[in-house]
Amino acid sequence: MAIEAVKEYFRQYGREKEIREFAESSATVELAAQAVGVIPARIAKTLSFQGETGCILVVTAGDAKVDNVKFKAEFGLKARMLTPEDALAQTGHAVGGVCPFGIKNPEVKTYLDISLKRFDTIFPACGSSNSAIELTCDELYRYSQGLKWVDVCKNWEE
Repeated sequence: MAIEAVKEYFRQYGREKEIREFAESSATVELAAQAVGVIPARIAKTLSFQGETGCILVVTAGDAKVDNVKFKAEFGLKARMLTPEDALAQTGHAVGGVCPFGIKNPEVKTYLDISLKRFDTIFPACGSSNSAIELTCDELYRYSQGLKWVDVCKNWEE
């Protein structure tokens, strides 16, 4: 199970027991927000795209939408999301639980969108469709092994 891989990943930081597992689904931003008890914007959703040489993960705020023009300016290619099968093959996590932790393929590159920076803490999934962990943006950057903060989203500005 992917959540087991994420728990094992967080064990190195002593944080595996902080992963929350819910009785109900948290597979969408809205369901995750209900399960955690926060506004949808504080859910850190992880989107998987086809890069030039493999998978690109972009972690964004729950209320943000990818802006194709910004995405192309940042990455030099059109935003093409992976199929659910390809996302699972690249990350080891099924859609609804995709996260930047415990990634199956070490070639996957992770970026964090600045839409997250307006919150003290956010809640990314942990490899299953009913899990999350509360992290600061700095912790998310560190634990996700993020390459850099990017500005590739729209419709989130306050």
